[in-house]
Amino acid sequence: MKLTPLRPHDRISLGDKAALSPRSLDADDNTLEKKMEKLRMRLDELQNALYAESTRSLLVVLQARDAGGKDGTIRRVFTSVNPQGCDVTSFKAPTHIELAHDFLWRVHAAVPPRGMIGIFNRSHYEDVLAVRVHKLAPKRIWKERYAQINEFERVLTQNGVTIVKFFLHVSKEEQRVRLSERLTDESKNWKFKPGDLDERALWDDYTSAYADVFRKCSTKYAPWFIVPADRKHARDYLVLEKIVSTLERMKPKYPDADPTALKLLAKLQ
Repeated sequence: MKLTPLRPHDRISLGDKAALSPRSLDADDNTLEKKMEKLRMRLDELQNALYAESTRSLLVVLQARDAGGKDGTIRRVFTSVNPQGCDVTSFKAPTHIELAHDFLWRVHAAVPPRGMIGIFNRSHYEDVLAVRVHKLAPKRIWKERYAQINEFERVLTQNGVTIVKFFLHVSKEEQRVRLSERLTDESKNWKFKPGDLDERALWDDYTSAYADVFRKCSTKYAPWFIVPADRKHARDYLVLEKIVSTLERMKPKYPDADPTALKLLAKLQ
């Protein structure tokens, strides 16, 4: 299975079954890991060329419910990437200074520069998700943001930024299991916040908000992909495969050597 981009008129399924890994990825985790190693090697090659070319960039947007696996996906998918050519930005609740500007101000500042892969752990979409669900702004405000986001992303793509957006979709039961692990595993309980349970109680509201995001903001130039994320290895494999295939379509190339510099080769003795 390969991920396919959502189209505006697609039937969007965000039920628990859609969070299960597809049968085509029924291989055991070790088999998937071997396939991922090959993909990571290819990602490393493509990133090095993108960094050297330094004319375009790739923006990877990751959204998920709490315990959806954003951190784990970043850690396992990008483990082979040269840190010099990769930036990760985690968007927390906006500061007072950020709230004094338009909602895209802090986001635009984090867009990866030419030659870089940028990863957004949460993103500008929180302003039509959390803001909507928690009624932090009037409907007339957040409703206008879908078009503003589309135009923002269009401007980025017209200026050399390729955008891919992933929703890591977990079932309600899998989220319950992962939140429970945060309370019982000392290596994870620092992640747990009482507010996680408040967010879980708003499951259906978030489902409606996400469905509207996919209908209104999955475009040809900045598509959304729903990733079945209950099984971590399958989730990581699907995201990695799509990132590699996206970079392959971009075809980054190493720049030609400077003729002047080549002439200096004779002086190296």
